[in-house]
Amino acid sequence: MCGLAGFLSSELQGDAAPQVITSMLSLIHHRGPDEAGYYLDDGIAMGAVRLSIIDIAAGSQPMSDPAGRYWICFNGELYNHIELRDELRGLGRTFRTHSDTEVVLQAWIQWGPACLTRFNGAFGLAIRDAATGELFLARDRYGKRPLFYADHSGAFLFASEMKAFHAFPGFRFELDPRELASIFAVWTPLPDRTPFRGIRQIPVGGLLTVRGGQRTLSTYEELRVDAPPFTGSEEDAAAFVREELRKSVELRLRSDVEVGVYLSGGLDSSIVTKLATDLSRSQVRTFSVEFQDKTFDESSSQRAVAEHLGTVHSSLAISSADIVENFPSAVYHAEVPAFRTAFVPMYLLSRHVRDAGIKVILSGEGADEAFLGYSLFRETLLRTSWNDLSDEEKAAKLGSLYPELGHFGPGHRKHLTGLFSQFSTERLPGLFSHELRYQNGRFAVRLLKERDEPFGDVLDLVGSAPDYAALSPTQKAQWLEYKTLLAGYLLSTQGERMGLAHSVENRCPFLDPAVVRAAASVNLKYDDGFQEKAILKKAFRGELPESSLTRPKQPYRAPGAAAFKEQRPDYMELLLSDAELGQLDCVDPVFARKLVNKVMSTPDPEISTKEDQAFVYLLSTAVLHHQYVLDREGRGSAEPESRMEIRTAVDHRLSRLSAGGTR
Repeated sequence: MCGLAGFLSSELQGDAAPQVITSMLSLIHHRGPDEAGYYLDDGIAMGAVRLSIIDIAAGSQPMSDPAGRYWICFNGELYNHIELRDELRGLGRTFRTHSDTEVVLQAWIQWGPACLTRFNGAFGLAIRDAATGELFLARDRYGKRPLFYADHSGAFLFASEMKAFHAFPGFRFELDPRELASIFAVWTPLPDRTPFRGIRQIPVGGLLTVRGGQRTLSTYEELRVDAPPFTGSEEDAAAFVREELRKSVELRLRSDVEVGVYLSGGLDSSIVTKLATDLSRSQVRTFSVEFQDKTFDESSSQRAVAEHLGTVHSSLAISSADIVENFPSAVYHAEVPAFRTAFVPMYLLSRHVRDAGIKVILSGEGADEAFLGYSLFRETLLRTSWNDLSDEEKAAKLGSLYPELGHFGPGHRKHLTGLFSQFSTERLPGLFSHELRYQNGRFAVRLLKERDEPFGDVLDLVGSAPDYAALSPTQKAQWLEYKTLLAGYLLSTQGERMGLAHSVENRCPFLDPAVVRAAASVNLKYDDGFQEKAILKKAFRGELPESSLTRPKQPYRAPGAAAFKEQRPDYMELLLSDAELGQLDCVDPVFARKLVNKVMSTPDPEISTKEDQAFVYLLSTAVLHHQYVLDREGRGSAEPESRMEIRTAVDHRLSRLSAGGTR
C-alpha cells in the first residue's frame, strides 16, 4: 500500500521537476511513510510513497522492468499475486523480487491492459511506457483505491489524493457548484467526479490512456450484479457462500506484517473476524469504537463477539468533543463534503490501530451491497409490488421493514403507507429504488445558489450503463449503491482515506469478485428479501454468538449537528460569521443562515434528518473551502512545524533513493 503522484509537463526544466514531484509526494506522505522514490524522463515525473507490507526489503517504487522500458507506481495490494506469479513464470517471465508490484508490471508486459481483468485486488496504478511515451492510469473494479487527474496550463497531473496538486506551480483549487449540487443530492461524488472544478477521478474499473495531448478513458470491466441462479439446496448455498468468503479472507491475510480486524459487533465484521481467527496462526487483534452517547454505542455486541472468538480486543471511546475536535483533520483527508460525521471516528480509530503497531486491517464493507443488507432493498421490493398487495399484506410488510427501529409503530406505518403509495411508480428514469432517499438531497441542494436539476448526472450515469435497463429493480438498487455510496463514501471518505491518514490499509473480503458473484447467485432465491442476509446467517449459525445472528441490524452512526451545537468549536465561525460565510461564493447565504440559526437554537429532537445532513454538508464544505481554496499552500489541518519536519524527512528519503528510483 502506498500513494502515487506525478505529472506530464514539458515546461519544468532543471531542478524544477525534482522539486515539484518531491513536494507533491510530501503532501501524501501519510499514505506511505516507510519509503519514497521518483522517476524522471522526457517530460514526465512520477513517484510513490510506500507503506511496506509485501516484500518489505525489495519492493521499492517506482519499479521498472530490467530493460527500463516500463515503469510502475502501484498503490494498493494484489491479493492473487502468488497465483499470477506462477502463471507468468510458466510463460517465461522472470522476477527479481517477491513483491506484488512486480507481478502487476510483468502482467502488464505480458498481457497489456487485458491483465486488469485478472487482478483480484485494491489498486490505483500508473504505468509509463518509455518507448511509446504513453501513460496508463487504472483503478480497481470496486473503487477501493483512489486516483485523480487534472489538466493545468498544458500539464497533466495525477495523484492518489488531490491535495498533492497544491505543490504544482500555479495550481489552484476551486469548488464546482454543479458537482456540489450532485454530491448534496446523491450523498457522494459520482464515479468520475470530485467537488473541485477541473479535477476528475478514474472511475471504478476504469483505464485512462494518455498519449501526448490525447486522453482516452475506457472501462476494462463493467460492474455485474447478476449471476446464474445457484442450483443446489439452501444448505448447499450456505456452504458455497461460506467457502467463497473463507477463500477471500485467506487471500487478504497474505502479508509480511500483522493483520488486524475492525469489529463493529454486527454480522459482517463478526464473520470476517471468525474466518480470520480460523485461518491465522496467532491470536487475532480486533479493534472497534464505542460511543459515550449510548444511542450510537455497540460495545456490548463487540465484546460478546471478541470473547466468543478469543480475540485480543481493543476499543476506542469516542465522545462528541472528539468528533468536533478532529472534524477539520478528517475533512482534510476526505477531500469531499460529507453528509454525516461517521467518518471522524474511523479517522481516530485508524490512528489508534497504527499506534498499536498494525498496518493492515480487515473490515466488512461491501456485505450489505452484495447480500442485500440495507433497508433500501426491502423498500424497493415492497414498493415494486405495492399496488398488487392487499391492505393487510401492506401492513404486514411494513411491520417487518425496519427491524432496527425499535420505536417504529402504527403512526410511522400510516405515514409510510401514504409515502409508498405516492412513490409506487417511477418518477426519475432508472432511479426508482433511490427516489425516497434522494428527497433529503433535494433539501440540501437548497444551500447552493445554483440549483439546476441535481439528478441530471446520475440520470446520465444509469442511462448510459450497458445492460442497466435489463436489471430488476433490486439489482438496479445494488448497481447504484456500488457505483455511488459504496465507492464514493464508504470505501473512501469513511474507509480508505481515514485509514491511510494514519498509514493503515483496509482490506474488504466481501468485495472479492467471487464473493460478489456468489451473493448474486443466491440473493432472493431462498427468501423473500425481508429476512436480512438469511444465507449468511445460515452459513455461520453455531459459530458466532446467537445475538450476532438475531439482533436487528444497527447502522453505524455517530453524533451529528448536535455535537457542534454543544461544543461550539472555533471553526464554527466559518458558518456563524457573515463575513466568513460570504466567502463561500457557491452557497446561498440566506438559506444557509436560516439553517444554521435553526440548528443552533432548536432542541435536538426537533431537528430533522435532512436538516442534520444539510448542516454537516454545509460545515464540511466550509472547512474544505478554507483548507483547499483559501489555503494556497495546501497545509490543511497540519501545523506548519510538523509540515516542515515531514517535508524534510521525505526529501531526505527521496535523495537517498534517487540512484535506484530515478532515471
